Amino acid sequence: MPPDAFLRDYWHKRPLLIRNAFPGFESPLQPEDLAGLACEEGALSRIVMHDRVNDRWTLRQGPFEEDEFPRMPHQDWTLLVQDMDKWDADVGALLEHFAFLPRWRIDDIMISFAAPGGSVGPHTDHYDVFLLQAQGHRRWQIDASLAMGRPAPSQKFRPDVELKLLREFTPTHDWVLGPGDMLYLPPSVPHNGVAEDACLTFSVGMRAPAAAELLGDFVDTLAADADEALRYADPDLSAAADPAEIDAAAMNRAVEALNLLRMNDPDRLGDWFGRFMTVYRAAGEVHPGEDNRSRIEIEWDLQQGASLQRHPWSRMAWRRAHRKGEPARLYVSGHDYALPAGDASLIANSPVLDGEAYAGLSEDGRDCVIALLQAGHYRLTLADEEE
Repeated sequence: MPPDAFLRDYWHKRPLLIRNAFPGFESPLQPEDLAGLACEEGALSRIVMHDRVNDRWTLRQGPFEEDEFPRMPHQDWTLLVQDMDKWDADVGALLEHFAFLPRWRIDDIMISFAAPGGSVGPHTDHYDVFLLQAQGHRRWQIDASLAMGRPAPSQKFRPDVELKLLREFTPTHDWVLGPGDMLYLPPSVPHNGVAEDACLTFSVGMRAPAAAELLGDFVDTLAADADEALRYADPDLSAAADPAEIDAAAMNRAVEALNLLRMNDPDRLGDWFGRFMTVYRAAGEVHPGEDNRSRIEIEWDLQQGASLQRHPWSRMAWRRAHRKGEPARLYVSGHDYALPAGDASLIANSPVLDGEAYAGLSEDGRDCVIALLQAGHYRLTLADEEE
C-alpha cells in the first residue's frame, strides 16, 4: 500500500491489520535483554500482573532487581520498557520504515515481553500506534465500532484499578498476530492484547500532546517574553454605578489585555512549537561529553573517515521561515538555530554526519554542528573505532 493511500484511508480514521508487514522478521533483542535493561536506573520500565481468579491488576514501576525475573510466575504478567529505540541502535533502525511520517511526531518504540496470558488489560491510547509482533503470538481484540459507523464505545475506566482500564469492552475484531505481523490503531480505539505464548511486541507510538499541555507551555512562553508595559488599562472608564461590580466593560478590557500577548507572528509561533516538540517528554538528557579535541582536530578526523553520531536522546526538527529571505530554523532538544534551509534539513534528517556531509554544510551549518557536538548532541566516532 502506498503511504499516501494509508494516510488517506486509515491514518487517524480506522484500524488496519497488516499480515507479514515485516517478512521474516527477527527480533534484534531477546527477552533477557529487555529484563536486563529494566534493572537499569535510567530506563522507564513497568511490570503489570493480573490475578485472573480475582480479576485484580497490579502495576509496579522499575528499576527492578535482577533476581526478581527468575522468580516470576509462568503466566499472566507483562514487562514494558519505553524508549527502546534510544537504548538499542538496531531497534532504532526500525523507525526508517516509518519515514513517511514526520519524525518529530514519533515518540518512541516501547517493547513489551509477556508471559503466556500476559496483558495490560483493555484500554485506549490517545495517540496512533503501530503494534509489531516480534516473537511469539499475541491475540489482539479491538472495538472498531466508531470506524464502522456504530455508536462510540464507552471510555469510562474501572475505579478499582491503578491502570486506566476500560469498565466495558466489547470487541468487534479478534486476531492472533505472529512474528512480522503488525496492527495499526488510531487514537481512542479500545484494544486488548493477550499473549498466546511467551512473546515480544514492539509498539511504535506517536507523540500527541494534549491541548492542555500545549496551552500550558504556550502560556509560559508568552509570560516569559511579555513586556511589563503591557497591562490592563481603562482609559475609557466611566463613573461606577456599583464600585464592587466587575462589569462587562471590565471583562472586555481584560480580554484586550490578554490579546496583547497573542503570537501574531507565525515565525515566533513556529519557534515556540519547534522548541516544544523537540523537548523529550520523559527520561534521557543530553550532557556535554569529555572529548576536548579542538575544532581543527575534529575536522581533520572527519576528513580521515571519522563521523558524528547523534546522541539517541537528541530530538531534531526544522522549519522554513515564514518571511521570504529569512533563514530557516533548526530545533534541537528545545533550542533553535538560524540556518540555511538546506543545512537545517540535512542536520535534522541525518543521525550520522560523515566528513562529506559536514564539508557540504555552509559555514553557519558547520559552526552549528560543532556547537552541538560540544553540547553533547553528537559523539565523534573515529574511522578505526569499533562500533
